[in-house]
Amino acid sequence: MKLYTKTGDKGQTSIIGGRVEKDDIRVEAYGTIDEANSFIGQAMTLLKDEQFSDIYQELVKIQHELFDCGGDLAVVKEKYPYKTTIQMVEYLEERIDHYVKEAPELEKFILPGGSGASAVLHIARTVVRRAERCTVTLQKEVEINQNVLIYLNRLSDYLFAIARVINYRLGVRDIEYERSALVFKTKPSKE
Repeated sequence: MKLYTKTGDKGQTSIIGGRVEKDDIRVEAYGTIDEANSFIGQAMTLLKDEQFSDIYQELVKIQHELFDCGGDLAVVKEKYPYKTTIQMVEYLEERIDHYVKEAPELEKFILPGGSGASAVLHIARTVVRRAERCTVTLQKEVEINQNVLIYLNRLSDYLFAIARVINYRLGVRDIEYERSALVFKTKPSKE
């Protein structure tokens, strides 16, 4: 198999159902999803310890789902069924709720960083946010699978949550943004 086809040498690329310019917002959107997926893969190389096996397995699942999201955005004509579902979003919501309970309570904004894996996941989170913005722009031009947009929104929250949990499990404290007001509601005391 050859890795190069020479079909894109004039600035166009194939998508499902046609061809577009390589700088088309559709290509930018799914390309940014691919970029986020790559950062997730990098973070996974730092999560091989047993204490992170749950997160590692979830990230493998998410990498496959990001391919589904990208594929859904690459569909020009609706002759292919969409793969990104609301059930995928609900799974992320369940995992976010789980991890929010594990990490220390959050009151202020935090700085991205801490452990190496956490720092890379914060990068992935910001790239997912950019993919979400590109997808919003794309939906102004063409009809898209709305579940992709919702999935990307939840995924950035999930990545934030697990970045905090990874730091917590490693005993690395999140650094609060020093000029942050109290922006997150604290749980009422049980007294």
